[in-house]
Amino acid sequence: MSEQNNIPQEQTQQELSEQNRIRLEKLNALIEAGKNPYEVMKYDRSHLSGAILSNYDALENQTVSIAGRMMSRRVMGKASFAHLLDRDGEIQIYVRRDDVGEETYKEFKNYDLGDVIGVKGFVFKTKSGEISVHAQEIELLTKSLHPLPEKFHGLRDTDTRYRQRYLDLIVNPDVRDTFVKRSKIISCIRNFLDAQGFIEVETPMLVANAGGAAARPFETHFNALDEDLKLRISLELYLKRLIVGGLEKVYEIGRVFRNEGLDTRHNPEFTLMELYQAYTDYHGMMDLTENLYRHVAQQVLGTTKISYNGIEMDLGKPFERITMVDAVKKYAGVDFDQVDTIEQARELAKAHNIEFQPHHKKGDILNLFFEEYVEEHLIQPTFVMDHPIEISPLTKKKPGKPGYVERFEFFMNGWEMANAYSELNDPIDQRARFKAQEELLAHGDEEANRTDEDFLYALEIGMPPTGGIGYGIDRMVMLLTDSQAIRDVLLFPTMKTKG
Repeated sequence: MSEQNNIPQEQTQQELSEQNRIRLEKLNALIEAGKNPYEVMKYDRSHLSGAILSNYDALENQTVSIAGRMMSRRVMGKASFAHLLDRDGEIQIYVRRDDVGEETYKEFKNYDLGDVIGVKGFVFKTKSGEISVHAQEIELLTKSLHPLPEKFHGLRDTDTRYRQRYLDLIVNPDVRDTFVKRSKIISCIRNFLDAQGFIEVETPMLVANAGGAAARPFETHFNALDEDLKLRISLELYLKRLIVGGLEKVYEIGRVFRNEGLDTRHNPEFTLMELYQAYTDYHGMMDLTENLYRHVAQQVLGTTKISYNGIEMDLGKPFERITMVDAVKKYAGVDFDQVDTIEQARELAKAHNIEFQPHHKKGDILNLFFEEYVEEHLIQPTFVMDHPIEISPLTKKKPGKPGYVERFEFFMNGWEMANAYSELNDPIDQRARFKAQEELLAHGDEEANRTDEDFLYALEIGMPPTGGIGYGIDRMVMLLTDSQAIRDVLLFPTMKTKG
């Protein structure tokens, strides 16, 4: 008899309920016999499957204890084969009645796929050469009351996969691999920055003023103080306060929250890393970004060449650096260095069918051209530099280039991967920029920044010249794991509540 999670994909709820009933009856029988599996407190596991499979020569004929979820079983009279799944993957076990005892073998045959079991036995190879564990003792550790999704077809319904990630992780090994890599990527980032002398910090998530980015915040109310608060949209303003305080090199990896739409690259809560370094500028942030991306790819993937949707991107070569004006000139054929007035910019937008708002100025329209004509071409690692001041309220002005600031965005695969500045540390200029943002807010721009008086006071105390950057960690993981949507790299993405 062979069992391979052979539940038809179109199985009715009635059939599932019948299987659930049978499993509950088995559980009740165990409880009545004094063998309640939920009362097992622990299991002394000596090895994971990966260690056994990779060290067979040293472990051959050695006794090991393993534990995991039973994913398949093949019963052949007085002997059976099964596969157990632990965090490293699957390993085969061989169970013979004469070795484990008639009563234990009978109980084993009554186990269900999905049950969690512990096995003690010795390591050997079957006649077909598969590394296995020959069971001498078996123990039921947890009873599964629901059948697993059908193994060979997998769990393909994306809605179910995202809502019930635990099932997705059980039956789809590639999903588990993605999240293992995500953890390694974040750990690698931390190790890299720590070695550079950065310190990791934590800043508030609940804030009175959600600034530092152009985004609409989530709002809530704090009953104890009877105050309205917001969930942070950025990490920037508090980290800059720490630069003022003399910490000099700081970073934070944490969740931020933006009340915006859902698509393949956007989730309302996502992981952002921001870092700030005193006595450097946006050129320093470019160098750091090149080195960081190369290091992480090499450490996690073993190569600086990555492939996404079949397109190869080379992190080993020097990253391209181009100004926003030159990029628009290259891909749209429009030279904004020759545009002197707002009226000229608006006429160009109309001629190229680019929609703009009445409050948009020359710099805003340049950015609209960039989004329309340039972004999709930026496949290889590229720094797009020197943004218009209108869209950069927290950035230092570029010397000798009126209307522009020392800012870059890092692009790969046509996606914005990071955003960096030579940070504005002039409190008088910053107050004027906040005032301009307040005017936008008054005209209905819900993403405009609000004046932060405490931050302005910190700048008045004095912030040294500083470079800062924010990285979208989820997009980085998407590229390095060849994942098609942000939900594929978030363990529990935001989903509409089922009615």
